[in-house]
Amino acid sequence: MSTDDAWTASSNDALRISLVTPSAKGLNTISSFPPKFTYPIFGDDEQIFGYQNLKINLQYNASDMRPNLAVTYSKKFKAVGETEAADIHDILQDYLPEVAFQRANDFEAAIKRVTDDWTPPGELATTFTTEAGTFEIWRGNLEDPAVKQLVNRVQILSTLYIEGGSFIEVDEPEADQWTIFFLYQKKPAATEGGRSSYVFAGYSSLFRFFFYQAPTPPASPPKENGEAGKELAIGNGDFDLSQLPCRTRISQFLLIPPFQQKGLGPKFYEFIFQYYLKHRPTVELTVEDPNEAFDDMRDICDLHFLRQMPEFNALHIDTSVVIPKDGPAPRNIVSREAMEAVRRKAKIAPRQFARVLEMHLMSKLPESVRPGISPEKSAVKATREQKHEYNLWELMVKQRLYRHNRDTLGQLEIDERGNKLNEVVSSVEFDFARLLLKAEKQYPADVANGKRKLDETDEAPASKKARVETEEE
Repeated sequence: MSTDDAWTASSNDALRISLVTPSAKGLNTISSFPPKFTYPIFGDDEQIFGYQNLKINLQYNASDMRPNLAVTYSKKFKAVGETEAADIHDILQDYLPEVAFQRANDFEAAIKRVTDDWTPPGELATTFTTEAGTFEIWRGNLEDPAVKQLVNRVQILSTLYIEGGSFIEVDEPEADQWTIFFLYQKKPAATEGGRSSYVFAGYSSLFRFFFYQAPTPPASPPKENGEAGKELAIGNGDFDLSQLPCRTRISQFLLIPPFQQKGLGPKFYEFIFQYYLKHRPTVELTVEDPNEAFDDMRDICDLHFLRQMPEFNALHIDTSVVIPKDGPAPRNIVSREAMEAVRRKAKIAPRQFARVLEMHLMSKLPESVRPGISPEKSAVKATREQKHEYNLWELMVKQRLYRHNRDTLGQLEIDERGNKLNEVVSSVEFDFARLLLKAEKQYPADVANGKRKLDETDEAPASKKARVETEEE
């Protein structure tokens, strides 16, 4: 073992996050878990130099998420020239509020002072119960100091569990444009007559972008006495900007490890989606740089929601459309007007809506031509009409992929471009088949209500093919 190895520790192994509660005998740890990764904080190699038996314990009071950092080790490297041990406290000061660096005794005393009637910041938005317990969703914005404080305390978790996760600026002037949803487990009272308590489970932050919608056709300028008006009335300055049309974007969405794999993610997302569906100023709900796990959850939830809409279920492939041998491809495979009407009503971004619609229409293709998980072709022989329906569906997918990857594909020769598109479509088919299987398990009623069920006889692991689509919303 080299000297460097003896003094180097994996930051993933050294760091531990804990949820604690105070008691008369000290602190009770109710959950302890490692980070998913630490490279955003400690570098790509995820190594910390200068310590032996290094332990970094980031404790959180389970309710208000007051943090406390404790760093222990058996030996620390003595500096030799410019080579010295990493300053862990200095590194983490960019990611944790000042209160995290108080002494352990001060931390314990502070969380014991939290009153029994403490509730999460903001206002209670909804309550629901699952096999994992009773949960509440609270909503607020960054203008509320208590909301701002809680976000400041937990933001480091987004860098430890969300691929590409980043901080939001809690002190920016547009604080009122940030809406925060907190997910809490509400635990029953430990004793008769006692109060229930809260355990932080996750949060989501969303930002509103003002959205200008040009009139169609453009409005004529105001007329006055036969001439264009010289002044435009703009009101007295009391207009509520929060009522302007906007796109609302999910920036962060996190459930901490103790609450993952319990079906809480879809419930949390569905509530947020439904909230903005009813939020009149919001025109579209979008997502900032979603990772693959969030993409899967979102695809399945959006598919389930859309399948409850009669207008969505009425969308279909027009099999009377002819695919020409030469010239431009048809653009009316599915009624564009009907698609856009449903999309606007559902407030789903164009690219996301197109993907979910393609997935839905693939599930309705005849079994003889419907792609599945298994690489083997269906034993049912396809008719000419069924092949034509599949070809139309495939062409619709190719049109979307080409539009969003035009610059990359345009650099390829025509034959190579066609081969590349075919390759990408195959991956899309596999991905849709995988997601449809998951959707059938999560929402079996969708299958019972007339949706075709995919063949599950030869299910491949989800890692068989990675998603290859790169286009943005």
